[in-house]
Amino acid sequence: MSNVLVYNFIGITMSNHETKVKANHLEIEKSCMKNYEELTEKDLRIQLAASYRLVEELGWSFLIFGHLTARVPGPEKHFLINPYGLMYDEVTASNLVKIDLEGNIVEKSDWDINPAGFIIHSAVHSTKNNAHCVMHTHTNAGMAMAALKKGLINIDFSGSAYHNRVAYHDFEGVTIRKDECKRIADNLGEKSILVLRNHGLLTTGGTIAEAFMKLYTLESACQVQLMARACDETYEMVPDNIADSHAKDLKDAASYRLAFRALVRRMLKKDPSFIL
Repeated sequence: MSNVLVYNFIGITMSNHETKVKANHLEIEKSCMKNYEELTEKDLRIQLAASYRLVEELGWSFLIFGHLTARVPGPEKHFLINPYGLMYDEVTASNLVKIDLEGNIVEKSDWDINPAGFIIHSAVHSTKNNAHCVMHTHTNAGMAMAALKKGLINIDFSGSAYHNRVAYHDFEGVTIRKDECKRIADNLGEKSILVLRNHGLLTTGGTIAEAFMKLYTLESACQVQLMARACDETYEMVPDNIADSHAKDLKDAASYRLAFRALVRRMLKKDPSFIL
């Protein structure tokens, strides 16, 4: 009985092990609410691994392709990326690969990295000091939107939140040529969302939570707009001034973090193996 704690006042019996697990999961949740400067590499690894699992859970993964990265604290600007060859539901905190801005693996790993992932993400991590996290996906809705000449327009709640806040980068083929880095960075400019034309979506954020929730709402906008624009009916445009005000009102890092925390909590309940 020594390993069992009994809470008679609410009738719950919980082992010491279960108590420790719940406490650990709560600390992981709480880390989602912190500023980047408060996070350790362990925190970032767990949050990034959770993001890979969430991408799989939400149906956004594209086999072993696409990449989510997070910059590791320190002057070296090292960042974490997925092991090339693993499905998203196989990514864990410990098997994320740490690389430098030249694409060199800086800590021992059993896995290589995708060169295309290095090119896209190093373009941002090397030039945008406040972009601590970069997420790039190949969802069907995202790729379809990236193929439309007009791109995102102001016709829905999520899409209007990105009025004048989305940048575009023309397709140059598979992103394996290092000279494309500068063009990606230049086209992104001071914005945090980039549509890679004929390719997919990219978001950046000061935290993993921010980048993920931008990706979530961007994906939602793509799905809704593709459905609306496929209808044989004129859609209602949101005026630019309303869209601009709407975008400013929704720019709330705290709500991003709260929603991301809830999503991480879902994954901790469903399959916490990503924390290993």
